[in-house]
Amino acid sequence: MSAGGVSSAPAVPLEPALKVIEELSPVSEGSIIPLLQKLQDAYGYLPKDAVLEVARRTGLPASRVFGVATFYAQFRLKPSGRHTIRVCRGTACHVRGSKELAEALMRHLKVEEGETSDDGRFTLETVACLGTCFLAPVMMVDSDYYGGMTPARIGEALDKYR
Repeated sequence: MSAGGVSSAPAVPLEPALKVIEELSPVSEGSIIPLLQKLQDAYGYLPKDAVLEVARRTGLPASRVFGVATFYAQFRLKPSGRHTIRVCRGTACHVRGSKELAEALMRHLKVEEGETSDDGRFTLETVACLGTCFLAPVMMVDSDYYGGMTPARIGEALDKYR
């Protein structure tokens, strides 16, 4: 225990991070993205303790590793829910009410965009386009598409993921 009674042990197990380092050795500036991809695959997101351990063991500056992790949208620094809800905000969906749909989802889940519900079940994202304009407004839950969505249909659509 450190001063103040708080444990200094990492919040996540470091074995997956050590395995990633071993798989990609030697690690260089040019391998930060593949390293972070494998790290995220191992944990489901990029835990701070694991990223710091990778930086420490590889000699890469932690600021550089976190800089790459925060620059690219593919990386998550917080755990995601078991199910990811994506709401399209492309032109066709926007015109047909995707903004209202996203706002209703935020109220229903009690989250903001990019957050995960308290029960860990859902993460809400808005995306530029889902490529299904003919279904506008559309939302996806994992790999399932829901076209012609309205705020009134949210509960029914999400019930099967509970």
